[in-house]
Amino acid sequence: MRAQSSATATPSIAVATSEPEHPGFGTLQAALGVVAFSLTFPATAWGLEGFGPWSLVAVRSVLAALIAGGCLLALRVPLPARRHWAGLAVVGAGVVLGFPLLTTLALETSTTAHAAVVVGLLPLTTALFSALRVGTRPSRTFWIAALAGAAAVLAFTVQQSGGALSTADLYLFAALLVCAAGYTEGGRLARVMPGWQVIGWALVLCLPLTVPVAALALAHEPVHLTAHSVTGLLWVAAGSQFVGLVVWYRGMAAIGIPKASQLQLAQPLLTLVWSVLLLGEHLTVAAPLTAAAVLVCIAVTQRSRG
Repeated sequence: MRAQSSATATPSIAVATSEPEHPGFGTLQAALGVVAFSLTFPATAWGLEGFGPWSLVAVRSVLAALIAGGCLLALRVPLPARRHWAGLAVVGAGVVLGFPLLTTLALETSTTAHAAVVVGLLPLTTALFSALRVGTRPSRTFWIAALAGAAAVLAFTVQQSGGALSTADLYLFAALLVCAAGYTEGGRLARVMPGWQVIGWALVLCLPLTVPVAALALAHEPVHLTAHSVTGLLWVAAGSQFVGLVVWYRGMAAIGIPKASQLQLAQPLLTLVWSVLLLGEHLTVAAPLTAAAVLVCIAVTQRSRG
């Protein structure tokens, strides 16, 4: 799920993840990523006002890859070691292609409030993937707080949408799985290379697929350029797909995948705030109560020892 949003890529480029960072700074970077990601669904809704789903996803990936590729070329970054390409492919499949496409397809028929159920469950799913892939073993207190926070967010978002399951839900749950895999692999790679290079190479790796798909989609899907659609496209490309992931992966490398993932418990509520401000959606009185419960859970997970 992104800035965190107004942050530039330059500071992230200048500092390699091999240099130890203060945990507080790592938490700040992960939090900035969450803010960026919280704007993704509203920005996608704006983008869908002028682009088809396939066009929006493919073009955003190409634009983000051009930004990342330009940075890689300007700094003459060498190609990653061969052993890292499989992990970068997982990041590309999950974060660059899978999650954006599946959530965009879902948002054709779903509100952003309903789609927020995905990011509500994403922290727990990412922690589970991390335990399986990286071998992390968070404490029992961590898991209790994580489950409680995920349950609170899930109950809130499902209540907001009426609890009905649809085709959009299938897209959302599939997006949840592929994104958790991409986050976990990206967080692992960010321990051995700068986080901006992780997402940068993943974006570049996807170019042979995204460029022809973008050309094909633009030729078959109608395009209506408006201020909303262009702004939405630019944000999901530069903010969500690149800058947000730069600070997110750096944050995960600094404080660990499970703890960073729990910061995303606040993302659905931030998304709902942006939905009200940018899309005119309405919230119930349950929002502040859920926000308080989520903040408590985040505090517990951040203090617990892994």
